[in-house]
Amino acid sequence: MQGTRSNSQLFGWLFFGLSGRISPAVYFLAGLLVFVMQLFPIYRIMLAPEGSAAAQGWGLAFLAAVLVAAWANFALTGKRLHDFGKPAGWAAVTLIVGFIVFIVLSFVKGDAGPNQYGQRTNAPA
Repeated sequence: MQGTRSNSQLFGWLFFGLSGRISPAVYFLAGLLVFVMQLFPIYRIMLAPEGSAAAQGWGLAFLAAVLVAAWANFALTGKRLHDFGKPAGWAAVTLIVGFIVFIVLSFVKGDAGPNQYGQRTNAPA
């Protein structure tokens, strides 16, 4: 990835930006991280006493995690589609058929060399 950006900027770009391209491996690993992020509040809800304020708080945290994960998945998939030379708008379809698309995009290579969305894979445009 580019050396002129800090790690926090790259993290923000990876999960929230729509420009650039990412490889299958980065897509898969980032997708797993987003999935685990959604599981943690569920784990905490299960540990909290039923009906307690803690359970309600973790329920709200889970809702927030789902909303953030939906955008992160959209952004990741958009950048992965850019690696095929396709627009990020197609990522909206993955909100419906996400799991199948996630598996396919995690293992199929994109366009070799530069395309209209970037010079190389795993870098912002």
